[in-house]
Amino acid sequence: MDQGELLVSRHGGLARIRLNRPRALNSLTLEMVRGFTQALAAAAIDPDVVAVLVTGEGDRGLCAGGDIRALYELRDGDRNPYRIFWREEYELNARIASFAKPYVVLMDGLVMGGGVGVSAHGNCRVVTERTRLAMPETGIGFIPDVGGSWLLARAAGAGVYMALSGVAATGADAIAAGLADVAIDSQHIPALIERLEAVEAPEDVHAALQDLRRSPAAGELAAHKEMLDRAMTGRSVEEILSRLAAEHPAFARQAVQEIETKSPTSLKVTYALLGEAAKPGASLESCLTREYRAACRLLEGPDLYEGIRAAIIDRDKSPKWRPSTLAEVSEASVARILAGDGAPDPDFSRRA
Repeated sequence: MDQGELLVSRHGGLARIRLNRPRALNSLTLEMVRGFTQALAAAAIDPDVVAVLVTGEGDRGLCAGGDIRALYELRDGDRNPYRIFWREEYELNARIASFAKPYVVLMDGLVMGGGVGVSAHGNCRVVTERTRLAMPETGIGFIPDVGGSWLLARAAGAGVYMALSGVAATGADAIAAGLADVAIDSQHIPALIERLEAVEAPEDVHAALQDLRRSPAAGELAAHKEMLDRAMTGRSVEEILSRLAAEHPAFARQAVQEIETKSPTSLKVTYALLGEAAKPGASLESCLTREYRAACRLLEGPDLYEGIRAAIIDRDKSPKWRPSTLAEVSEASVARILAGDGAPDPDFSRRA
């Protein structure tokens, strides 16, 4: 890896981690994940580090997720590198969730997929008026991973809708869904960074965030909360679509159209993962394990590569899913995907 793809530095008591692939919207590579993990582990045990700040370089966003173009290039070869990537990425997500010091992440601009994984598990999550947060994986024949099933299952109807449709949430909706904590104006980002670089104690971090926070107007998902909470409690994806179709707002019709364009297999596997994540006794670790099993099994199917082809290779936005309808996706096929590919489960225990 070009060491410039992940920039790690110290500014007094602040450890900074900057994702530095702006032309690729800071998409993560395995080497970036490893560097991030090392930097976070070092910050955790360094008594002079008060807080960590995570940002994305460029003006488009924090992170667009993993480098799926590289995955497409492996479609006819050895796909094991992505099993390794997911294992280490999910280990990083668990480490972030258990990080005891203030973990400030600027979720400015686009935050998608793996970008959600390095942000929404943190404890000081900052959005702006430019934030657009999404887990768009069902649109490429995949699943909301990086602990996405754990996060979105706790966000009521809006979370289920985001998981199935892949729609982007505003910063306000991200806060309402429990995926972020504080909103600031993007013009105040330099001032926030300047204050964080001068922190001497954790309370300095929280004071800076409180001083700059604003109260954003409610987002579209919050405006339709009651309807989404009603519709998304359906016992299957088909029932959810039926409930949405029975609603009157134009938003409901648009929601049906959004979901119906996604991979039928991904939709059913995603809904099953959300169901498991919502059960009593579920944990982030158990959700990461189930996501890992499903991800590895989806490497063997057609939809993931077809979805990437349609989205970023040929860009025709017309994937040919196999199977092409929800009715053709059997419970047995979903169960096989959830069971994984037979490889031993990784250990996603949280690491301080």
